[in-house]
Amino acid sequence: MDKSLYIGMSGAKQNMLSQRAHANNLANVNTTGFKRDFAQARSMPVFGEHYPTRAYAMTERPGTDLAAGALMDTGRKLDVAVEGDGWLSIQNAQGQEVFSRSGSLQIDVNGLLRNANGDLVLGNGGPVALPPFDNVEVGADGTISIVPVGGPPDQLVVVDRLKLVNPPRDALEKGEDGYIRRKADQALGGAEPVDGNLRVATGFLESSNVNAVEEMIANLELSRQFEMQIKIMRTANDNSEAAARLLQNL
Repeated sequence: MDKSLYIGMSGAKQNMLSQRAHANNLANVNTTGFKRDFAQARSMPVFGEHYPTRAYAMTERPGTDLAAGALMDTGRKLDVAVEGDGWLSIQNAQGQEVFSRSGSLQIDVNGLLRNANGDLVLGNGGPVALPPFDNVEVGADGTISIVPVGGPPDQLVVVDRLKLVNPPRDALEKGEDGYIRRKADQALGGAEPVDGNLRVATGFLESSNVNAVEEMIANLELSRQFEMQIKIMRTANDNSEAAARLLQNL
């Protein structure tokens, strides 16, 4: 039997997977600091007896668009956006150092600085912990200063500094949790080194770098391709049934 039926089936399946990637991008168009995923398809050879024109299709995510999003003015003291390249260092639930551009920071009841996901924000000496304070400020270099409880308003005490890092882009990948991390073959023996040249904008958040119009158009194109693959499957099935009828009449 001609393998075109299975080729059409593989194409339809991979179209669905590609649609899933674009749908995930579109769903996170308003997620702070989100980086969109790329989706591409490539041809795979058909093994065994086949026509030379037959090729399977396979969709994959070759990488993530790490371009910066636009800055949104919030005016909140604990909202920070990394300017230019670079990342905030975060400690995830597994205790691993990961990277994020989402700078919506919060202080929990224990004085620990956390991001919007509830994960710990790292400073120069580990997770940032703040003593009781009347006011808190984040400087352009990531320095965290507080006015101690009962202290004069102009008496700022430096507590810690946000750990800002800038690993090579080609060494990074996005995990299923949405965080950026080093690839397994690019992992360092220890913690990521601090980049003292990085700066943050206080009172701003970085928006997603997803273009909603582009993602919607891509989904429409993939839907039409899916319909084409289904037609190929129907044609292959019709041809098979016609061939079977001819053989029965011999």
